[in-house]
Amino acid sequence: MTQKSRTTGSNTTTSKTGAESSATTFASLDPRSGDVIAEYPVADQAAVDEAVDRARIAARWWDAQGFRGRREWLLEFKKAVAQDAVALATLVSRETGKPYGDAFLEVMLAIEHLDWAAKNAKKVLRARKVPSGIASFNQAATLEYKALGVVGVIGPWNYPVYTPMGSISYALAAGNAIVFKPSELTPGVGKWLEEKWNSIAPTQPVLQVVTGLGETGSALTRAGVDKIAFTGSGPTARKVMAVCAESLTPLVAECGGKDAMIVAADADIDKAVDFAAFGAFGNAGQTCAGVERIYVVESVYQEFLDKLTAIVKRAEPGGSDESTYGPMTLPRQIDIVRSHIEDALASGGTAVVGGAESVGERIIEPVILTDVPETSRAVCEETFGPTVVVNKVRDLDEAVDRANGTSYGLGASVFIGNKAKGRELAERLRNGMVSVNSVLGFAGIPSLPFGGIGESGFGRIHGADGLREFSRPKSVTVERFSSPLRLMSLERPERDLNLSAKMLKFMHGR
Repeated sequence: MTQKSRTTGSNTTTSKTGAESSATTFASLDPRSGDVIAEYPVADQAAVDEAVDRARIAARWWDAQGFRGRREWLLEFKKAVAQDAVALATLVSRETGKPYGDAFLEVMLAIEHLDWAAKNAKKVLRARKVPSGIASFNQAATLEYKALGVVGVIGPWNYPVYTPMGSISYALAAGNAIVFKPSELTPGVGKWLEEKWNSIAPTQPVLQVVTGLGETGSALTRAGVDKIAFTGSGPTARKVMAVCAESLTPLVAECGGKDAMIVAADADIDKAVDFAAFGAFGNAGQTCAGVERIYVVESVYQEFLDKLTAIVKRAEPGGSDESTYGPMTLPRQIDIVRSHIEDALASGGTAVVGGAESVGERIIEPVILTDVPETSRAVCEETFGPTVVVNKVRDLDEAVDRANGTSYGLGASVFIGNKAKGRELAERLRNGMVSVNSVLGFAGIPSLPFGGIGESGFGRIHGADGLREFSRPKSVTVERFSSPLRLMSLERPERDLNLSAKMLKFMHGR
């Protein structure tokens, strides 16, 4: 059965219709034209269970490779992806509608993360001795990190390589096998990655892909995997969590954001404007950590707004590789963007670029809104489209208060001349990541963890924390010699207890 339109959203875990549950295939569509790119099978519970069973066997082989062996395999995988990066970027461009240059940048960053994970897993996760303390000085204590086993990855459509590879790369480096369910909007990207792994290790299904709609994602969470890595909306994350709760399957969730930019009076305005335009309108605004709100100190507000307006008016969205950005990948997101614009205008905001008329059938022209109340949906909810709210603030304290005023807490950016003050503001922002004098600076640094708080999710990918996210700590003690005090005994000597009381007072009671 072929889907005739893009009616499904990001990965879900519940069936929407009887048609969905009975479908055996679905179509990947070109968002620029609606043309069918390819057909893919809908993996049911039995197919997903079989993939997880194969992964369980492959995981034992993969874990036995050790850090050195896995590093060599992953660097071969990286090499294979990098050598064919043009083909992968072309496929990303076709399935998402984004210009080729944006797709290639995504692939390049994903490769950087794969390289870092492969080369740093041993340093982060190797067994190490830890202090035993005075009370247990006769014990040798060791902390180890063990692979979980099989990790299920449920990926998004907006960055179908970079985002899921942020989980896949680090989970693989930590010794796990992967079953990856890509978004139904970008299944070809997932299958491409699987095929590339199979080109170097055809007999070891360490990286498998299962395609399908929401029910396939649900099946993966119920298939007995050892952890789920999910990227998508908050409401969908709650559904995933509910299914995971049935079996106490742990979850790391990245659920989007409403990221703010703060512009100080001493900021380099031209630089801030350039980054603001990229952060707000790059990838048609379909970036979880993109810029959706900008708070500008009033003394430079008009200068910033005028320059941002000028650069955005030069943008030329469309369906070619020369376009500034492409069409909306998910058609139903168009209605959300329209409703946010209309709500902002109805509540007293002003459109200085574009407006409700900017929302087309596939492409949304850029929209800049000003004087939008903080209670508007355009400020409080994730828009995920090529719009941005630019509001004036009295000072930086008000900017921080407004930036912290939503339930999201993914990323933020601060543009300021005084870098020490910028670090101070970064500390005060309630989120997981901040870039000072750049946008998304944290996303390109593999050693930095990526993730948020509140409605933006929990857990971390990337960096040492990302490696540990897909590992389980194991504590081991080995007695070096018998303790002179018999405290762990049913026949505890009174003398030893009295000595311990004196030691406790001496060590901690002074």
